[in-house]
Amino acid sequence: MYKYLCIILLILVGCGGETIPKPKAYLSLDYPQSLYDKLKIVRPYEFDIPTTANIVELPKQWLKIQYPALKASVDITYRPVNNNLKELLMEAEKLVFEHTIKADNISWRDYANAERKVYGKMCEISGNAASQLQFHVTDSTKHFLKASLFFYSKPNYDSVLPAVEHIKKDMIQIMETLEWK
Repeated sequence: MYKYLCIILLILVGCGGETIPKPKAYLSLDYPQSLYDKLKIVRPYEFDIPTTANIVELPKQWLKIQYPALKASVDITYRPVNNNLKELLMEAEKLVFEHTIKADNISWRDYANAERKVYGKMCEISGNAASQLQFHVTDSTKHFLKASLFFYSKPNYDSVLPAVEHIKKDMIQIMETLEWK
């Protein structure tokens, strides 16, 4: 009898009051303000790089800019132009369009700096693609450079979007400070 009385008492006490939904939680990510320094590796190009990133030298004048805390990298590929600019441009755009299977949207933005002879395009790929940002630039006669952002995990666009926005600022800085040697 005592057992039944306790159960009834718990039901009466436990069922009272209003149920209040919990507020939505927001992810709080703090990224350090980017500080930049000139690339200290000898290459046929030069640009500002974030001081928080690690630079890995690769063959063929290529580089990898690593973001260990974000588990990401920007891969820089360089190719000299030898009467093959059209092919280099087509190849760069083909690599972007390989992401259309997973992409929700692909948007392009032209870039030109006539003073430094840097002309190109930045591409933003929204969706669960392998690379959310890419750009290519050239001086149209001697140099061609391509940069692609990659994360070291399965792409989940909603999860990586804050990091993409942070690294996007660095990639724009690279484009805007690029000088050919």
